Amino acid sequence: MNTDDPTVLPYEGRRADNAPGHWLLARLGKRVLRPGGLELTRDLLRHAEITGSDVVELAPGLGRTATDILAADPRSYVGVEKDPDAARLTERAVGARGRVVTEDAASTGLPDASADVVLAEAMLTMQSDASKRAIIAEAARVLRPGGRYAIHELGLVPDDLDAEFTTELRRELARVIKVNARPLTVAEWRALLEEAGLVVEWTSVAPMALLQVRRNIADEGPLGVLRIVRNVLRDADARRRVLAMRSLFHRHRDTLRGVAVVARRVDRDPTRADVEQEG
Repeated sequence: MNTDDPTVLPYEGRRADNAPGHWLLARLGKRVLRPGGLELTRDLLRHAEITGSDVVELAPGLGRTATDILAADPRSYVGVEKDPDAARLTERAVGARGRVVTEDAASTGLPDASADVVLAEAMLTMQSDASKRAIIAEAARVLRPGGRYAIHELGLVPDDLDAEFTTELRRELARVIKVNARPLTVAEWRALLEEAGLVVEWTSVAPMALLQVRRNIADEGPLGVLRIVRNVLRDADARRRVLAMRSLFHRHRDTLRGVAVVARRVDRDPTRADVEQEG
């Protein structure tokens, strides 16, 4: 759907049984759609050093993280969103405090070395390996020397997962959430960034608890959870999808993680001081 209504969600006209999982959840009232939840996002923003920086956010979607970025008082904010409906949602969230361009994350049209921070959440996971590399290369191009690339994605643990198991898990994710999700292990996320010439400075992982009650109360608040539950109860097709996603996430709770990484663009190899934690 593509209208001038700034409240229209992407895929709003698609049936619940085949809409992409994250946009179905948004339709039901969920606003925090990140695998590691709001706490991991805010931790990522702190380590990305947003205050006083020129910030570019790739695929901001609903604009939920954009509001947290703006609360940290950046020097400027630019959202890059390919979907026109999602772009209007972000424009609505950002208002006069930033701007949104309707471009692809792999080809933003932004000038070289024009940003201190490039941030993206839950979007690289849904790309092929080639597209992941193209988007990371574009982020590196847009960053100034010393700039930070901050990501929050779906990850897998441990790093030595069996390849056959990983392939089957990706197939199951695609079948249930209706998106060709290709999560990586923490080591693989790091390697992709380092391959682009970035230096990983900080990583963190959190449980992938997107549909657990405790996480939703923390992310959405009690009233938000009540709104989501009410909408789920009213829509039988959506309810079946949500229960299937919840079952999948629960079944693979020991493998799926939210992963956050901050990597820096540098002109030379600095002394690396990596920090890893699980919360």
